[in-house]
Amino acid sequence: MTSTIVSEPAVTGRAGGPPPPPHHHRDVNGGWLRPAVFGAMDGLVTNVSLISGVGAGGVSSHAVALTGLAGLVAGAFSMATGEFVSVSSQNELVRAEVETERRELARNPIGEQAELAAAFRAQGVQADLADRVAEQISAQPDRGLGLHVREELGIDHEDLPSAWTAAGASFAAFSVGAFIPLLPYLTGGPWLWLALTLSALAAFVGGGVVSRLTGRPFLRGAVRQLVLGALAAGATYAIGLAVGSHVG
Repeated sequence: MTSTIVSEPAVTGRAGGPPPPPHHHRDVNGGWLRPAVFGAMDGLVTNVSLISGVGAGGVSSHAVALTGLAGLVAGAFSMATGEFVSVSSQNELVRAEVETERRELARNPIGEQAELAAAFRAQGVQADLADRVAEQISAQPDRGLGLHVREELGIDHEDLPSAWTAAGASFAAFSVGAFIPLLPYLTGGPWLWLALTLSALAAFVGGGVVSRLTGRPFLRGAVRQLVLGALAAGATYAIGLAVGSHVG
């Protein structure tokens, strides 16, 4: 008597080849990328505008350098503090809402289960299946709470961004951005044109890189950031010329 071994068919792709590799999404929760991008662009635009206005007023290169350094340090601490307070407050609000939901689940489990089933039905799940799934999930308090929070608040309360990470990323990125227009003055020369040129190049490249990170064309983001930075620097340059001439 012979035995036949039957192997299960392998999972293949559409054309009969190997299955496609699993795809992975980037982190979109705003842990460090958002404050880093915002901080770098803000540092660049803020300090080039500050240096442009002061430099156009006809002050010495030493005064411009001192102003730029003060703007860098003050802006970096301001950005970091703002990010820390903002993210901390947001997380505290989320935790408060989660506790409210936890108490409601303990006080009215039947009503919350019905609410969850209704949410499933609204997403196209058949009524009887939605009821059974809601019942099974509600039998596990932690999973039930997590799903209720995601459905009602649209967040995962166990994966909140770190306030320290956001503050650190913002501080470092702002400092780097603000240092670029300041660099020519640290050599001792009154080179406003070089500061503006470096800043324009950094704005162009930085805006383009951000666009590529978000899946948009490089040139679109590059030109947009360059135009916005030029408008800010141009406005403060005009103010510096007007005020400097008037004071002089």
